[in-house]
Amino acid sequence: MSNIKFSGLKGQALAIENKDIPSINEFKDVIPEHYFLSNTKTSLRYLLQSALIQLLVVAIGFSIPFSKEMIPIWVIYSLLSGTTAMGFWVIAHECGHGAFSKNKTLETITGYLLHSLLLVPYFSWQRSHAVHHRFTNNVTNGETHVPLVIEGNGVTEKIGGEKELQFSDSIGKKNYGILQLVLHLIFGWPAYLLTGSTGGIKYGTSNHFWPIKPFSKALWPSIWTKKVWISDIGVACTLLGLFFFIFKYGFLPVLAMYIGPLLVVNSWLVVYTWLHHTDSDVPHLSNIEFTFMRGAFLSIDRPYGKILNFLHHNIGSSHVVHHVCPTIPHYHAKKATLLIKKEFRQAYLFNPDPIPKALWNIACNCVAVKSDIKDGRYIWQSSYNKRVFKT
Repeated sequence: MSNIKFSGLKGQALAIENKDIPSINEFKDVIPEHYFLSNTKTSLRYLLQSALIQLLVVAIGFSIPFSKEMIPIWVIYSLLSGTTAMGFWVIAHECGHGAFSKNKTLETITGYLLHSLLLVPYFSWQRSHAVHHRFTNNVTNGETHVPLVIEGNGVTEKIGGEKELQFSDSIGKKNYGILQLVLHLIFGWPAYLLTGSTGGIKYGTSNHFWPIKPFSKALWPSIWTKKVWISDIGVACTLLGLFFFIFKYGFLPVLAMYIGPLLVVNSWLVVYTWLHHTDSDVPHLSNIEFTFMRGAFLSIDRPYGKILNFLHHNIGSSHVVHHVCPTIPHYHAKKATLLIKKEFRQAYLFNPDPIPKALWNIACNCVAVKSDIKDGRYIWQSSYNKRVFKT
């Protein structure tokens, strides 16, 4: 334990024992029953909130000249527009979890349209994301941000941890951290959709747009194969719309008003998922040690601040509750978080580190994991802290 470089969690995640993790019934006993229920009018109000904010931002965009001289301003605009548009992603995410409305037709149409407009294959993502929730921080069955394993067996664990450690050591901590930030924030989301990058070894090379060979079919059983094709229709319609606007108005306006902001949305998505489930202080679990509740309570809440929580519907500050029970709407998850934080102090993880500091920590120090045979956990290693091949 003394060799571990702790984050703002200060070793809490590694000190948690099975007895500290509540059962699903104990969790539900703490949360008022009505928190588990969505309200269509309330959900639509939050959708309208995001829509009105985005319309205002788009109006600002149309007031900026589409010229090369204004490129620095358009970069700023992309950061602004992409940050506000992330609110739509969160609403679509709630639709995919069944947390938007009791009217399932309305819910599906809303999620499908929002995600399609963001070039996300709705049903494909819904399926892979459900697997991610079921096996959070499981080193074998986990579906996103599954780490490379030192001395992994290549059957239940992803091999390559030794080489990654050697590589990180060869280029140094700073360069490795910068490289990881670029790879994750710019290329991470499309790489995940197209190849299943960072997914568990169980699922092979998957593709969210093509659910059959030559890609792995492990994520798309039975009816889900058909749903992937249906998802592709929505994305294809959006692409056709983009080609129409490029043909009519030119590439620069589409780049400035849509492509730039979309890249920022994708970066925000990676920031949230990466920081929710990765920390130098947070272990991954073997199949033997894993339970749904233990995996869910390895999710990490973080301090995104009032503005981002407002724009992004508290997705980063109430994620533990969301992972235990994803059908709780975001407008109840914030209040539910206060209750579980008080009731399950030992198990609840909140890292107070500022987001830039937290990102830098995981980019530099979360290189590969090594199994601790005694307790079935996989602990992060990095060569800078002299932790190579130590448990």
